[in-house]
Amino acid sequence: MSQDSQSSEARYHPVAKALHWLMALLVAIQFGIAWTMPDIGPHTRLGRLISLHLTVGGLIGLAALARVSWRLRHSAPGALATEPGWLRAGARVSHATLYFLLLIVPLLGWAAASARGWRVTLFPGLALPALLPRGSKSGFLAGDVHSFLAYTLLAIVGVHIAAALYHRLILHDGVLARMLPGRATDGRNSRQR
Repeated sequence: MSQDSQSSEARYHPVAKALHWLMALLVAIQFGIAWTMPDIGPHTRLGRLISLHLTVGGLIGLAALARVSWRLRHSAPGALATEPGWLRAGARVSHATLYFLLLIVPLLGWAAASARGWRVTLFPGLALPALLPRGSKSGFLAGDVHSFLAYTLLAIVGVHIAAALYHRLILHDGVLARMLPGRATDGRNSRQR
């Protein structure tokens, strides 16, 4: 079986692709907001950028729930026969870590916002309930853990991107093409698109 036919048979479902790229976009937007909004301290007031950060975080949490739900009901394409075992194991660990962080980081941010008395709204008129009472010490701790895990998430995303580029530029095995929109191709044919 050629690599092209193997990668074509092992494509991700369009729903999985859409959720993947939606989450990638939301995470990129979220880090842009996080780096431009004011630092959150003991007396920080809820402003426009912080409010937007909370909204995008909630949307990331929803998208992650949808992605995990989809993944539990639909198997991912199998590894290519040429893929080394260490690479398959690394992919499993990094994907599990990504799913975990994409769920827990927004949850911790929501808890931290609740402790400050801030409302998390997903859309105008759709506010989420507070997870913790205002002034909760565990909520302030959740904010610190949220920040640390957000940078951990960024590092794992960097590893994920590096692995995709490794597949594309070094292995030329078509793994990256399986998640790209459109027709799957192997590394040699993708330049012709």
